[in-house]
Amino acid sequence: MITDDQLKYPVGKFSPPVTYTDADIRGWINDIKNLPGKLRMVIMNLNEMQLDTPYRTGGWTLRQVVHHLADSHMNSLIRFKWALTEDKPTIKAYEQTDWALLADYRLPVEPSLKMLEGIHQHLIALFESFSEDQWNRAFIHPETGATVPLKRNLALYAWHGKHHLAHITETIKKF
Repeated sequence: MITDDQLKYPVGKFSPPVTYTDADIRGWINDIKNLPGKLRMVIMNLNEMQLDTPYRTGGWTLRQVVHHLADSHMNSLIRFKWALTEDKPTIKAYEQTDWALLADYRLPVEPSLKMLEGIHQHLIALFESFSEDQWNRAFIHPETGATVPLKRNLALYAWHGKHHLAHITETIKKF
């Protein structure tokens, strides 16, 4: 029997790395680079009814998950840029649950797939230019007060893409 926690976190909860090796960073960059293509491949043959299927009872629909990925990674791009251009800025949090209820989350998924592709091109261009000092730059999260180094945010967003991709792929297995 699959638990609700397994449905919520099909790849497990995010666990911040203890160390950050060059190989880890390259792997996370590669995960982010490949996410848009993987996402497109897994949803390309879904019909409207399938896209409107929640990945778990009380959870988002697959359509909402795709739109959320674009919005979340858009916010992440901005957070990376703030941390690169300001000294430990306090970022702006957003209510992702409320965003998922807005009218644009009922759109076809193609606009969000295109957004995600463009956002990830920007992220990869930044990541590939980073020095060690830039990976250590940080922002402050207003909800926790935590100082978040950019290399930790990279690891988080590599996980985030896999997390939501698994919501979709696990749901597709049930069709």
